[in-house]
Amino acid sequence: MLPAIMLVAGIVATVPNASAATVAGIDISHWQGVINWTAVRASGVEFAYIKATEGTTYLDPTFDRNYPRAYYAGVVRGAYHFAVPNRSSGASQANFFFRNGGAWSADNRTLPGMLDIEYNPYGTTCYGLSQVAMVNWIRDFINTYHARSGRWAVIYSTTDWWTRCTGNFGGFAANNPLFLARYSSSPGALPRGWQFWTIWQYTSVGRVPGISGNIDKDFFNGSRARLLALANNTR
Repeated sequence: MLPAIMLVAGIVATVPNASAATVAGIDISHWQGVINWTAVRASGVEFAYIKATEGTTYLDPTFDRNYPRAYYAGVVRGAYHFAVPNRSSGASQANFFFRNGGAWSADNRTLPGMLDIEYNPYGTTCYGLSQVAMVNWIRDFINTYHARSGRWAVIYSTTDWWTRCTGNFGGFAANNPLFLARYSSSPGALPRGWQFWTIWQYTSVGRVPGISGNIDKDFFNGSRARLLALANNTR
C-alpha cells in the first residue's frame, strides 16, 4: 500500500504502515532510576518523553538530570505532564508544567510538551468528571499551554479511556498530535477525529541498554526528518 499524506500540527509528512514505523522512542519517569543516555542513544532510541510534573505539586525528582542528559546524548526529548483533573484546573496544571520543565525551545531536539491524560491511578477512572467537564478541562490545559509555549501539546491517551471519559470527543485532532497507548501488535482503532497516530506506545515491558528493568517503548509515525520537523515546528 502506498503511504498516505498526513498533517501533524501543520507539518506534512508521509505515513508508513504501523509495521514500517522504525523511529524508536521511549517514555520514562523516576521509576527507571539512573539512566545511561549514551547507551540508550547508541541502541537506536531516537526520542524520549520524560516526566516533569503531575498535578500542581509534584515534580519528578529525576527530570532535571534526565532532560539535559538525553539532549546531550543526541536524543530528541520532550517533557510530559501527568494530569490529575479532579485536583485543579487545566490552566493551573498547564502553568505548573510550563514553569517546571514543559517550556519548549527551538533547539532542534525538543518536542512539544505532552499531556498524559488516562486512567486515574488514585480513584474512579474518569476522576469523577462528566464527559463534558473532562473535555473542558483538557481544552483549558492545551489552550493555556499553547498560549505560554507557542506549541500545541501532544495528547497521550488510550482509545478506551478517551471514549469513556470524553465521549470520544474529536475536536482536538486538528492541532494536537496523538500519542496512542495500546500494548498490541497494531495500534487498533483511534479516538474519533484523529486519522493517524503520531506516536504509538506499543509495550510497557520493553528493554533498552542503559536502563535497568522494563520500559515503555514507542514508535514515531514517520522518518527522523519528520520527527525533527515536529520538534522544530517546521514544514
